[in-house]
Amino acid sequence: MSSPVVLFTVAVALLGVDVLHGLPYSYLQPRNHHGVKKTEPQFSEKYFTQTVDHFNFNSMGNATFDQRYLITEEYWQEGYGPVFFYTGNEGDIWEFAANSGFITELAAQLRAVVIFAEHRYYGRSLPFGKDSFSVPQIGLLTVEQALADYAVMIRDLKQQLAAADCPVIVFGGSYGGMLSAYMRLKYPNMVAGALAASAPVLSTAGLGHPGQFFRDVTADFESVASECRDAVRGAFHQLTELAQHQDYSRIQSAFSLCKPPSSAQDIHQLNGMLRNAFTLLAMLDYPYITHFMGNMPANPVKVACETMLSGPDLLTSLRNTAGIVYNSTGLLPCFDLYSLYVECADPTGCGLGPNSLAWDYQACTEIDLCFESNNVTDMFPPMAFTETDRQRYCAKRWAVVPRADWLKTQFWGDALSTASNIIFSNGDLDPWANGGVRKTLSSSLIAVNISGGAHHLDLRGSNDADPESVISARKTEADLITQWVKMERTRLQRSL
Repeated sequence: MSSPVVLFTVAVALLGVDVLHGLPYSYLQPRNHHGVKKTEPQFSEKYFTQTVDHFNFNSMGNATFDQRYLITEEYWQEGYGPVFFYTGNEGDIWEFAANSGFITELAAQLRAVVIFAEHRYYGRSLPFGKDSFSVPQIGLLTVEQALADYAVMIRDLKQQLAAADCPVIVFGGSYGGMLSAYMRLKYPNMVAGALAASAPVLSTAGLGHPGQFFRDVTADFESVASECRDAVRGAFHQLTELAQHQDYSRIQSAFSLCKPPSSAQDIHQLNGMLRNAFTLLAMLDYPYITHFMGNMPANPVKVACETMLSGPDLLTSLRNTAGIVYNSTGLLPCFDLYSLYVECADPTGCGLGPNSLAWDYQACTEIDLCFESNNVTDMFPPMAFTETDRQRYCAKRWAVVPRADWLKTQFWGDALSTASNIIFSNGDLDPWANGGVRKTLSSSLIAVNISGGAHHLDLRGSNDADPESVISARKTEADLITQWVKMERTRLQRSL
């Protein structure tokens, strides 16, 4: 689900400077109405001794691994305030903690302790160390194992904190949002409520149309200007024509490639890399500069459309637009097709590095991401990824056969009406939104739709550039969570 590991951003992160704008990161942090930088809570990094296999008593015996988590008690009313628990997803947990300021803002209001738990097989939470991504060791990377990790961690940390009677609310964004919803479904005895932000619980269960995702990416650019959509489509058509004539030197020159393409596979890789840039621009279309899953300017879709419509020719414009994502520092002398983008079982991108291996495996087992572009309902070249394609790839890469309907069976699919206390929030700029729950299902299964909102914008900390819609959404979420905390506290007191 477009893993948040984008290695080409490391250089600029080390410099501490946004090269596009020449400003130090500290200046770019959110500020209040008086221009004063907002203070952030101090998290402590700790490790929890976690069971390697929760469901097979014979396979690993009593084997354990060190699972990383972050905690701050800065706002907590000890023994009384709620526990806010972030169900970590496909990346380093610090990345999510740094980009989920709403949770700590609400913690300050409700006097909560905040815990960000890292997902097994991501970041530093590797059950088998450097061998974690080998077969068969990677076989213990499942949604069910991750949820059990969180349940055990919640139980034991509450005991350590003397917080046995403190209500637990889980939070998550994207795949993490799916996990938050699943925690409420599977462990309602431990979790009083869940905020599932930008959680595509339907599309990842194989529900919906395979063309939906890239259609919605296209719609984001079309909403800025239909000419923008047409320019992108036209640029890809020109690239296709050059490829058909095997004019590889012209393609290398137009896209500043480090090596000339030499095959249909290289052109397929180039199309995938370019399409992935538009995916990230749409997902991260925040109204201010961000450094999450890459370095993005404010309103990156608008910036991308201005770039597409201002260049000397369409191919140059397409290259420069992709450069917003792949060369935000301006330091890359050329684009290396196979290092900037890696094709995997997720057509929206797995990212790079070790975390991408873990996500690729999950997309080959439980997470169904059979999305395609068709150049009819979207502006991209036809690039199919069917269930047959997925099975073929996954058998070769991981020696597994995907379970196409497993999430429907294990986590209810669209039959959610008997669940309770879950907020499904989605922004209408987010191409993942229509793969999630957009309509309120009951008085306690609430859909919050955010006009002008990108991928889990509501989880981010407040910013002066926030649209009124996300301010209102956060208030709705805060009111519901406050209500759940009160109800759970009353229930716990009655049970004493």
